[in-house]
Formats: sequence, structure tokens, C-alpha cells
Amino acid sequence: MIGKQLGGRYEILERVGGGGMAIVYKGLDILLHRHIAVKVLRQQYVHDEEFIHRFRREAQAAASLSHPNVVSIYDVGQEDDVHYIVMEYVEGTTLNELIKEKAPLQVEEAIHIASQICDALDHAHHNQIIHRDIKPHNILIGKNGRVKVTDFGIARAVTSSTITQTGSVVGSVHYFSPEHAKGTPTGEQSDLYSLGIVMYQMLTGRLPFLGESPISVALKHLQEDVEEPRKVNPLIPQSVENIILRAMRKSTSERYRSAKDMMGDLDTCLLPHRRNEPKLNFEDEDELDEERTRVMPALRPGQYIAADDDEDEEDETPEDTKPPGKRKRRWVKPLVWFIVLIGLLGGMWYAVGYAKKMLEVPQTLVPNVVNKPLAEAQQILTEAGLENDVEYQQSKDVPKDVVIRQSQADIKVRLPNKIKLYVSQGVELKKMPEVTKKSVADAKQQLTNLGIKPENITVASENSDADPDTVTKQTPKVDEDIDPATVKVSLTVSKGPETIPMPNLIGKSEAEAKSTLEKSNLKLAKEGISVEASYKAAKGRVIKQFPYEPDEPVAPGSEIKLVISSGLPEDAGQMKVSVPVMPAREGIASTVRIILSDAVNDNKEVQKLSNVTKAESVDVSLIVSPDKDAVITVKVDEKNADLITVTYKNYLDQKSGKPFTVPSKASSTSTGTQGTSNGTQPVNGTPSPPAGGTTPPAGGTPNKPANAPVNGGTGTNPPAAGSTGGTTNTGGRN
Repeated sequence: MIGKQLGGRYEILERVGGGGMAIVYKGLDILLHRHIAVKVLRQQYVHDEEFIHRFRREAQAAASLSHPNVVSIYDVGQEDDVHYIVMEYVEGTTLNELIKEKAPLQVEEAIHIASQICDALDHAHHNQIIHRDIKPHNILIGKNGRVKVTDFGIARAVTSSTITQTGSVVGSVHYFSPEHAKGTPTGEQSDLYSLGIVMYQMLTGRLPFLGESPISVALKHLQEDVEEPRKVNPLIPQSVENIILRAMRKSTSERYRSAKDMMGDLDTCLLPHRRNEPKLNFEDEDELDEERTRVMPALRPGQYIAADDDEDEEDETPEDTKPPGKRKRRWVKPLVWFIVLIGLLGGMWYAVGYAKKMLEVPQTLVPNVVNKPLAEAQQILTEAGLENDVEYQQSKDVPKDVVIRQSQADIKVRLPNKIKLYVSQGVELKKMPEVTKKSVADAKQQLTNLGIKPENITVASENSDADPDTVTKQTPKVDEDIDPATVKVSLTVSKGPETIPMPNLIGKSEAEAKSTLEKSNLKLAKEGISVEASYKAAKGRVIKQFPYEPDEPVAPGSEIKLVISSGLPEDAGQMKVSVPVMPAREGIASTVRIILSDAVNDNKEVQKLSNVTKAESVDVSLIVSPDKDAVITVKVDEKNADLITVTYKNYLDQKSGKPFTVPSKASSTSTGTQGTSNGTQPVNGTPSPPAGGTTPPAGGTPNKPANAPVNGGTGTNPPAAGSTGGTTNTGGRN
């Protein structure tokens, strides 16, 4: 058909779709120079004169429709044995493809689409046209978002023709209304039932009724209740579910009376006050359904006795008015003639049916066997009385020996007939390469180059003797047949040898250190202990560990070396210093703390005296080194009262016989408390003026030399011999 011209003006450009009844082509109207869609009937319909007549009549009727949501029909024609319809070409997609891609749709989008379909149906119904095949395949969605309904005429023609010829129903069984499935006349509400199913599919992503055969699906339309949409998709508002359930009621009296009524409900269902409206209850309405199946009691012989017409008539006539003799029965003769006539008509009907049956060519419905294994598909076709022919094709998506497509499906064909099956050969398998001993990056690159998807490659790690990030194991095994598109590959990658955190041995005794190494699965190196003098560590304690510091990763079984303290160095200066202490105020108890920093200690509290009421001395042991002096801090009631520095030279002097003494502070302390209540007397004898005046305090001598004693005090004591001047005795000045 490609390149052919129909009607002298419609050029066929390309095929864009097709179904069991017609093939759709994109064409060009040469006269108007616009793109059009040309629907050409399949060959099995071209010799059915009754079908062609109905098809042309209904297509011409549909051409009278003019609505933004209806695909416009421009022309209907015939050329040789090609029957075609020329209609509006819509750039976009079908609702069926949209559902496959996005279902379930957003509620707002689904309602928007359903409202436009409803508007189209309302227009068609007002023009006495019933669609009878509403389904997502017949709903087009343009690139501008406008929804258009197509195939009005074809649906009517096919259904009418099939019912007339065979007494059965052919069409899209998943979207049938119950009355359509029964073969009874269908009207506007049949289209609304199908629209309800379309809404159900848009919002749940699945059809309400499924079955193994079209007959089983049709029976479900007649007998089974649909599963409530909100059970499948809880995001559907109750107001929207109510619309779907009403549209899909089996009794037409319970559905919407018209498309306009349903469209009005759709326009308001998403308003805030309606979203959570009560669920519809059809139980009371079911009681009024006179067409529902009822269980009636069986009739038993003798339960009911027919009345005698003659006796009734005689009873109704008074005895005094009865004519003498037998009454004439005028109804017998007409009854006899009626029975004879019925018998003749029945005989003629039977004779005509028998002759028709003898002359009728047997037909069967072609079952759909796509996606079924070949053996099962062939058996199904054989049971339907059909032969089959098989052609193999390569496929990446369909497994081997599964039917990809078939020449005909879901339509009636005359017997005998042969259906062609296109069966998958599967995909070309490849050999799994060896990627062990390679880096994980190189292994992944090799696998992706083979066509394996990166998300199908998983990596796990384990400790091993192999270099880190090296592949040690692989699944599938080398040279195993794989399908690169679907295979799942597992790689095991080395993390290197197992490690443990190095324990902290600093400060432990030699025995404790050896025990800790043994528990940690580590070894003490041969000749791994050395001795070193230390100010900080007591004799016999670990002062160093190597080659691993605490908490560093170390392989089990590694050898460790230790350095053990031999005690203080030979040049360590051990001294005992008598430190004078006194309370903040004579006779009042103070707390005195002595803090020591020397070659061994850092700010360590070595003495604490809680009740010091008078001056006394405290012995403090300390150690100085050539590089580290000792500093003694005396705190009285948490205030620094004295700072004494002892140097290594003091130690050498003491060692040579020259004693080290700390200067006395008694005199300076006593002077620090003298003065008036309005001022404080400094040590150097210079008074501070009292608040609000310039008169010096009693006993103060303003012009005394800087080192003169105050009030009989001794002034500032010089440091002991050898002192660096770091001791400052200022007394307590409060």
C-alpha cells in the first residue's frame, strides 16, 4: 500500500498502526496538501456485502460529528477491493501507550482525560451514534494534550454485522458492558460502562476483569463484582471511586443516565468538599433490580392444578339462568387453528435453520497465543481447529521458543485456516571471560564492553593475600554461556591481608605487654626488648613500641619491639625542699595546695593542707634535670600565694654541700594586713590614698625607700643562694 494513491488524491506514506479489523496509514491529501490518516479494512471483510453496507452507512453517520474531542472523518471510499476511511491525522500517542508508560496516572490527569472522552460521547449520543468500542486503543492524545475519540463507525458496523451473522459478539472483551456481552441491544450507558473501565485502568494500571479466554472475561462482566479501585490504589479519592463504581454497575438503571450526567460529576469530583464524600452504597438499589438472578422453588407434581374453564363459567352463571342442555364451546376451533399455525411456523423455522446450518461455513475465534511457549501455543490453536506455520526470529526481549507475534488474533476466521506464528530464537549467548587477577576497575570495564549492564555487576570484598582491589573470585564461571543483557555478575575483590588495631602497650609492665601481644596474635621480636632511662616512666614500664603506634592496623603475627624504662637517668637531680606555708590571715584557717611541675610531674598536686592557721613548713620531693627546672606553686584558698623555682644548679649546689632554703615570708605577710579600712598598704611602703581623700593610712610612711620594712616588717626577702629570682614573696595583701 505504501506509495499507492486512493481516490485520486490520498497518497499512502507509511503504516502507523493496525488492529484485527483494519490497518492505519499516514497519508497526504494531495488536493488540500495536509496529512491525513487512512484506515483500510482487512481482506477478510471485503467480501462481506452486509458488513460493507453497514460500515459505509455508520462511517458516513460518524462523519456528521463535529467536536473538538472527536476525530473528524473526511471521506469514505472504495477502490477495487480496498475499502477505506479518510480521517483527521493526530500527532501524538494513544491512551493505551500512555497507560503502559505511566500507569497509574495522576488523579488530576486521569479526570482531565475522562472528562474530554465524556464530552465526546455526549456529542455523539445527541446525534444518535453509539460508539460501542470505547477502549484506550481508540483514544488519541495529541501533543497539545487534547483528547480525541476515534473509530465510531467501525465499532457499530463490526458489532452489528457479527451479531446478525453468527449470534455472537466480537470486539474488545475487556471493555464490554454486560448487555454487550449478552448480545442484547446496547445504548448510551454501554459506552459509559466502557469509560468506567478505562478510568479504572488509568488509575490502577490494570484491567478490572481478566481471564484465560474471551468467554471467561465476558462471564466476569456478567457475574462478578469489580475489585474496588481504592484497594488497588489508595491515592484515589473516594469521590473518584464513586464515579467508577457507578459507571460500571451491571444494571443500566444504576449507571449514569447520560454522558452529560457523568461529565458533571467529573467536573466537581476533585473539589475539596467532595474528595472524602461517603462511599456509594448500591445495596438498596440491588433490591430493585428485577433482572438479577433469583433462586425459585421447584414445582412438584400435583402442587398446582389448572382450573377448568367450563366449570368456572358454569359457576359464574346462576342456576336459574342456565340454558338447558350442554353449552357450546366457541373457543375450541380457533385454538386448534392457532396450534396448527404454530406447528407449521415452527417446522418452517426448523427447516430454514437446518438448511442454513448445512450451508454455513464453520468459523472459529482465533485465540491470542502471543508470549506463550510454542508447544502450548500450537496445542491451543489445534484445539480451536486451526493449523499453524512457524517462523523463527531473533529477539533480545522474548525468551527462546516463545511466540513473539501471530498473523491473526482475537477475530473470527473460516475453517480450515492456518495461523502463522513468529517464534523467538532467543538472543545470541556469549562466553563469560576470566576477570580474576585483574583490578576491579579493569574487570568492570571488560564486562561492560561485553554488553553487561553496570547495575548487573555486584562487588563484595574479603581479606586475602592478593593485592588490594584485585578480583579473586567471579560468578558466572569462566567460559559459561551468558546473555549479556540479563546476566547477573558477582565479583569478589581482595581487601588485602586481614589487619587488627595495634594495642597500646605504653605504661604496661614487661609481663603485661607480652601477655597483651600474645592475646592479640602478635609476636615479640627476637631481641625485641631494649632498655632506656626515663624521667616519666617508672622502672620496668614500656616507654616505646615500634614499628606500630597504638591503633594502627597491623597484620596478625607481626613482630613488635619494646623499649623498657630503666628508671631515672644518672644525672637526675632528686631534691627535698622545705616549702613555707601560712594562712591568708593569721589565726583564721585556710586551705593550702602545693602544685609541682618538675622533670617527672606536670602540675601535680603533691600536698593539700585543710586547716592552716599559722606559718609552717612542708617538705616537697622533686626531681630536676639539666633541661627541666622544678616549679612549686603554693595556693592559699585557691589563690596563688607563692611561686618557687628550683633549678638544676640549686641541685648541684645542694649536692656539693650548700643547702637550699626558701626565704621566710612571715614578716611580709604580717605587713600585708596593716592599714586603714579605706586603703591597702603596699609592700614597698608607698601608701594608696583612701577613697574620697588623700590622707595616708595610720602608721604608713609615704617616703620610705622601696626596700624598707612597713610597720616593723622585714620588707622583701632576697632569694636563696643559687635562685634565679623566680621566687616572689609579696605577702598577703587583702
